[in-house]
Amino acid sequence: MQNAQQHREEQHWNQHKLSTEVRAPEARLWRYDKPAVVLGRSQHAMMQTEAAIASAGIDVIARDAGGGAVLVGPWMLSASVVLPAAHPLVTLSTAKSYQWIGDVYASALDAIGIATQVLTPDEAHAWKHDNRASSVAWACFGGLSPGEVVIDGRKIVGFAQVRKRNGILLVAGLLLQNPDWAALCEAMGRPQEDAATLARCTTSCAEQLGRHVAAADIADALELSLKQVIGADPD
Repeated sequence: MQNAQQHREEQHWNQHKLSTEVRAPEARLWRYDKPAVVLGRSQHAMMQTEAAIASAGIDVIARDAGGGAVLVGPWMLSASVVLPAAHPLVTLSTAKSYQWIGDVYASALDAIGIATQVLTPDEAHAWKHDNRASSVAWACFGGLSPGEVVIDGRKIVGFAQVRKRNGILLVAGLLLQNPDWAALCEAMGRPQEDAATLARCTTSCAEQLGRHVAAADIADALELSLKQVIGADPD
């Protein structure tokens, strides 16, 4: 398996932080050297596909957060944010819970020259009635939720969350480069037409700037902003 420990460490950290009462907000960023398919909570039954995915040299991991399948790898910078149950940001409704983190990402992207939009509830609702995109709702980046970050309707930052009495976990994925959507479709047993649809529904930092964008170009500023907004220890 290709560096499976790297991907599983992230899921272990997420689960561990919610295993007891969250007493202080925390944020952590994740980078990946190798690809892996991460399945959302509702897709755990699809773990039977693990052997098929592993045969292609790609690890498969289940997460507790909702949402669709994600192909993580060097093209993605992810974040985990844990908040105490009584944190002011947790009092927001589920539909609005991504607004503040969407704003953080929008500001961080603007700082490197990428203008984005934080999706409104009406815009997310309109997407659900768009037949062009509905066929790829099985993939995290194939769907849109209020507060997620888009450019001309194309998703560049996706979110998912876990809400428990112990606290809340928000996870985010920023596309630095364009992922290999064909590989994700092959791994999940989906038609290759879905890969073309995912490419139309998404964009990346590299595509927007016309050059390679590394995690280091945005990670430090993004992590600092996340910690400042949630009131976490900057160290």
